[in-house]
Amino acid sequence: MRATVMYGVHDVRVETVPDAKIVAPTDALVRVTRACICGSDLWPYNSMPTSDTGNRMGHEFIGVVESIGADVRTVKKGDLVVAPFAWSDGTCEFCQQGLQTSCLHGGWWGGTELDGGQGEAVRVPLADGTLVALPVSPDDALMPSLLTLSDVMGTGHHAALRANVQPGKIAAVVGDGAVGLCGVIAARRLGAEHIIMLGRHADRLTLARKFGATDVVSERGDAAIEHVRGLTGGLGVHAVLECVGHGESMRTAVSITRAGGAVGRVGVPQETTIACTAGVLRQHHHRRRPSAGSCLHARAHARRNRRPN
Repeated sequence: MRATVMYGVHDVRVETVPDAKIVAPTDALVRVTRACICGSDLWPYNSMPTSDTGNRMGHEFIGVVESIGADVRTVKKGDLVVAPFAWSDGTCEFCQQGLQTSCLHGGWWGGTELDGGQGEAVRVPLADGTLVALPVSPDDALMPSLLTLSDVMGTGHHAALRANVQPGKIAAVVGDGAVGLCGVIAARRLGAEHIIMLGRHADRLTLARKFGATDVVSERGDAAIEHVRGLTGGLGVHAVLECVGHGESMRTAVSITRAGGAVGRVGVPQETTIACTAGVLRQHHHRRRPSAGSCLHARAHARRNRRPN
């Protein structure tokens, strides 16, 4: 079969690799019908040391179950399924708490040991605890939207939950990428009265307004902070979704949060340190602004959100 393999910086190839196949009785074999590239794929694309074997790529995909192992019970041949970006058993202590990315027996797609989603087929370990069946056909018009359940929609929703978005309150989203745009959708679904999008790409900002953003801030740094404060009577917002992962984006998120508000951090850190000034951090502490961040537990959110409202 054909699959995407990354060998180093800017060295990505589509190659013929061994066919995916059932290995364990808990496996499922999924033929990939939709897949996408994640922003996190850009990190190895720009920094991966040269490898002789290469890494299989892709962790966001939808597909049709072609066959199942003898112990698989929750999906069957012919089912259309979405795979979250980590596989999990669904039974360990953490999975039972909805923390599937912390599964004691799970893992991650691709690399050198497992198929990646950017290929023609994938062996899915622990299929019962990983795959989520979709109640539509593979050619359904919603397919591009349903693909977001593998990662970015759940990540945006997770950010909104961690930021404690509430009905009638003001939310801000830092970052106009796919996760940030999904964060706008999530904040609207959770009832935010005003949603401020911070970004600089005109086409994405147009989408943000379509998805529910009431205001757009295109400045960066101190100018962005002042603009948001101007929109909120100088008080700041109740809930901030930080969807970038840079030090400057985190400084902005902290600085636009009002006293008692919260920051939900889902932008995977792209720097070894977060360059907030001591003054900003002291202000963050004294005004009791909680900051919560964690890895998304995509399967939990995919199960909740697979039926559109």
